[in-house]
Amino acid sequence: MDIKVFTQSAILLSGKEKIYFDPFKITEQLHDADYVFITHDHYDHYEEASIRNVMREDTLFIVPKVLEEKINKITTHYVVVEANQHYKVGTIEFATLPAYKLEKPYHPKEKGYVGYNVNVEGTNYYVMGDTDALEELKNVKTDVCFVPIGGVYTMDVEEATQYINTINPKKAIPIHYGSIVGDTNLGNTFKQGIKKEIEVELKLEEEK
Repeated sequence: MDIKVFTQSAILLSGKEKIYFDPFKITEQLHDADYVFITHDHYDHYEEASIRNVMREDTLFIVPKVLEEKINKITTHYVVVEANQHYKVGTIEFATLPAYKLEKPYHPKEKGYVGYNVNVEGTNYYVMGDTDALEELKNVKTDVCFVPIGGVYTMDVEEATQYINTINPKKAIPIHYGSIVGDTNLGNTFKQGIKKEIEVELKLEEEK
């Protein structure tokens, strides 16, 4: 599986199918998405211009309830999800996890924002969304974790490091830094704090 991380939390998994998460600042006319997963409705996760650049007429969207009204204006091919559920759509099985901040107002629990633990070709990929290192996420089992590290709107690099060392995935890929918040050097700081048995890949591209 080829993994590409664009700006912020925009991710592409490329194997037998192409699966995007939170397209943002994607300017190429790609139109190759089989699936697009959206974690929540903030502009750096749900950006219509990028979505239109990756979608085809038959692309299937997976969105939380808060986005149903918006996605309905773009396509009729979508599934609305809520946290703490298991789903099978098309060829993909996935679990949804809650994604929210405990103390700050940016991502309140009642909004129903989600992260996705997606099984693709026998490997689990957990895209956390904008969240704290919540107690209810401490038992997640996944192979690859895309973890936000920028702070302010998500957990910070220290919290992210502790979280990854707790859930112990095979691989961790830091996201949500180097753009709106969080210096680009945070990736190296994160990598230095992770247990040696966990592989860390710094995939975030330079913002154009």
